[in-house]
Amino acid sequence: MKNRILIVDDSFYMRTMLKNMLTDAGYEVVGEAANGQQALEMASDTKPDLITLDVILPDNTGLDVLKGIRQEQPEVKVVMCSAVGQEVIVNEALESGATAYIVKPFSEEKVLEIVGSALQEAGSDQA
Repeated sequence: MKNRILIVDDSFYMRTMLKNMLTDAGYEVVGEAANGQQALEMASDTKPDLITLDVILPDNTGLDVLKGIRQEQPEVKVVMCSAVGQEVIVNEALESGATAYIVKPFSEEKVLEIVGSALQEAGSDQA
């Protein structure tokens, strides 16, 4: 069974780019959310294995969404993706339960490496 991924980013371009990278690598993208409210609803509906989550969303911060997801689904892996690479925010995201943090702009190799290792950490034997 393929690993299921939810993409959360307010940028249509970024969502499309991530979706193409992940789909090409053999992952199943189960949804795309453009804001925090959608992200929480879709995470609940689709039960993904991993969520890519932007830090800056139009209705919420990615950190608030991360905390909401952690309450609902503590086992899901969350990889934060943001142009904001400030150490304070990176540390807060990791302390709040993010599995990893990718600073934009990023390369396809970097995304696939981080997503792959986050899913391996899950101890899942799904490939």
